[in-house]
Amino acid sequence: MISNRISALAASGVICSLFFLSGCGQAVKETSKAEVEHREAAAVKPQEAVKPEVKTQETIETKPEPQKAVETKIEPEKKGPAIQVALKFAAGDSTTFKVVTEMEKSVKWEGPLPDKPSAFKGGVTGNRVEVTFAQRIEKVDDKGNAIAQITIKELKYLGKVKDNVVLDFDSSREKDVNSPLFKLVGQSYTIEVSPGGGVLRVVDVNQAQIAAGGGLSLNKTALTLISADVIKERHTIPGLPAADKNRVRAGDSWSNVKTFSFDMMGARSYEKIYTLKEIKETDNHQIAFAEMKAVPSTEMAEELHKEQAVGLFSKMFDNTEVYTGQLKLDLTAGKIEEYFERLRTEWVMVDPKPEPDKEPAALRMAAARSYSIEKVD
Repeated sequence: MISNRISALAASGVICSLFFLSGCGQAVKETSKAEVEHREAAAVKPQEAVKPEVKTQETIETKPEPQKAVETKIEPEKKGPAIQVALKFAAGDSTTFKVVTEMEKSVKWEGPLPDKPSAFKGGVTGNRVEVTFAQRIEKVDDKGNAIAQITIKELKYLGKVKDNVVLDFDSSREKDVNSPLFKLVGQSYTIEVSPGGGVLRVVDVNQAQIAAGGGLSLNKTALTLISADVIKERHTIPGLPAADKNRVRAGDSWSNVKTFSFDMMGARSYEKIYTLKEIKETDNHQIAFAEMKAVPSTEMAEELHKEQAVGLFSKMFDNTEVYTGQLKLDLTAGKIEEYFERLRTEWVMVDPKPEPDKEPAALRMAAARSYSIEKVD
């Protein structure tokens, strides 16, 4: 028999499994109906600006997490000139970028199959969204902030619930041109961006929301992709220092803090530390390369304390995590060439007292988040 601890683990695992995948519970239900129509995806809540009435439903959450102000650590004695690590904007300039965001969570039983609880439901749930867009700078103020018009050129969306694909959309495929998600291609919205890579505000997205509106779940998925929060997450460049502390030398570091919520496993806060590794000359352009490594942060301990009642469940598990990233910035043009960051965290509980000559039972849960942006043209 399984030990008392692993029995409790199994029971908790069933609950955790359901919770981990709960964001898609209604999506599965909705998909069952929609497979007769369009294999509908996870439901979302539209913004108030959209005229069509849309009923709120649950979906796989994509939350932009708070980031603290950047602190740059500079040692005056370092050699070499300081350079400005920041974006530059010029009215009339147009650039094409591709942003890919991924989020995934999974639950897996490991060990003898006869010991696996019959009610256990594991698998992988998550989504991958790829947006290629043109960014045209409309105007720039005296602080270097810019009003940018964003036009969606290509869109891909892959959604899974418990290992089952519930939505697979690619705007480049002829068979997908009649999908409600295709309505987003060619649509534009306007944002205000800063030299520090932040999105100060979403200026106007009304026309795109009206074009994407409707009652189907796919329409609601489209509305999610152009909601204010998701737009801010898509266009924020996380790896740049604050505007007033952006002059650094090779070897200098700066940091910011980001928090993630992992459902029943609680919330985790990380200090992302960026180090400027080198500056290279390429085709008369200065290119800066920085690496990011994150460590658990105590800066938001007070805020996270409220979530510890939920996060106590995570103390039953051994946890490992890796959170890294890289930045490649064209200093001459003031444009991002490439940036990515990826977090993977895993929780494992193993039966400490397995039966002799028998593989120990275990429950393994994992979550991953990633963001990348690259200049296409």
